[in-house]
Amino acid sequence: MKLSRELREFAARLGHEFARPELLHRALTHPSMSAPSRPDNQRLEFLGDRVLGLVMAEALLAADTTASEGQLAPRFNALVRKEACAEVARALDLGAVLKLGRSEMLSGGRRKEAILGDAMEAVIAAVYLDAGFDAARAVVMQHWAARLDDVERDARDAKTMLQEWAQARGLAPPRYVERARSGPDHAPEFIIGAELDTGESAQARAGSKRQAEQLAARALLDRLEGQT
Repeated sequence: MKLSRELREFAARLGHEFARPELLHRALTHPSMSAPSRPDNQRLEFLGDRVLGLVMAEALLAADTTASEGQLAPRFNALVRKEACAEVARALDLGAVLKLGRSEMLSGGRRKEAILGDAMEAVIAAVYLDAGFDAARAVVMQHWAARLDDVERDARDAKTMLQEWAQARGLAPPRYVERARSGPDHAPEFIIGAELDTGESAQARAGSKRQAEQLAARALLDRLEGQT
């Protein structure tokens, strides 16, 4: 099995040349496209989640040799959560090469947080099965390096941080407004806006209101900090 030009370009962005291209094909096949002759990426997702977790646990221990388990746990969660995986997937333009069924394509599956996060984990597993743990670690560290540098900040709850920012300036707590909802009932997608009394606002899209609120709060914090 050979890789198409689009998949070769994706593999180059990822930083891994596949000896077994079928693993990448499988990692990018959503369950809506599965068939007996074309397995989906769910089993790879399960494995990739564990590979990512081990790489991040090692990296965190090496980065801070004195941190307690209580300090490491929120940092770890910030690095391996679905939102982080989805953000890496977006940076790699993974959505453009996903194999989706018609219904998922029509409902915006290439942008959905859960689908992108799951596929990113599956791709990590594909690298692991193709070339071993060292190769998977190299890929993960390449694309998670900036997140490791900012992990202390990312480990804090973005909504709490935004509320503290507002309170410190005598402002009312931020408001979270649902601006749009799309997709079927079993896989909705929300656009949530985070707003301050000053008129500053930011919005984000995710598969749940909670995720969208967190992402909107993070986006607004980034904008506010960029003004200082």
